[in-house]
Amino acid sequence: MQIDPAAHLLKEADYIPSPNMDDRPEGADINLLVIHSISLPPGEFGGNSIEQLFTNSLPVDDHPYFQQIHQLEVSAHVLIKRDGSVIQFVPFNKRAWHAGESCYHGNERCNDFSIGIELEGTDTDPFENSQYETLVELVKALCKHYPSITAQRIAGHSDIAPGRKADPGSGFDWDKLSSLLA
Repeated sequence: MQIDPAAHLLKEADYIPSPNMDDRPEGADINLLVIHSISLPPGEFGGNSIEQLFTNSLPVDDHPYFQQIHQLEVSAHVLIKRDGSVIQFVPFNKRAWHAGESCYHGNERCNDFSIGIELEGTDTDPFENSQYETLVELVKALCKHYPSITAQRIAGHSDIAPGRKADPGSGFDWDKLSSLLA
């Protein structure tokens, strides 16, 4: 994978701009990757509901759960679908609204200095090999383009918002990711 240095976008990803982003604070060092999981409706894969959520166009009447979340203004930098394909919503140099109230190694407001990667999945189901393959390629590209990001600076949403968030959950194999990055 390659990152366009001018646009801060993955050349291999489909780009669907999200309005749920803004500028990072002046001088912010991008130095953390945050792994999330999401499925919409919960437990269902496929479709374009995640894309609709991240672009504030989720049809409230399509599922009862959507009535609870349609007003949220959230995004991630990228989404890795079950088949390994990638959609980018926010350029990497911008602040995506993915972490919420968060803290990593004493540094609060993780959105300021992190890149959010959503994996289509649940907190309990295993992720697909194609997702790990794409994630590894993405991590390597991000580490190359943003030198402050290392394999040791990858956290789950649950790590930066303990008690509030559980993703990517028990279905995510951290050992597998580490071995694939080695």
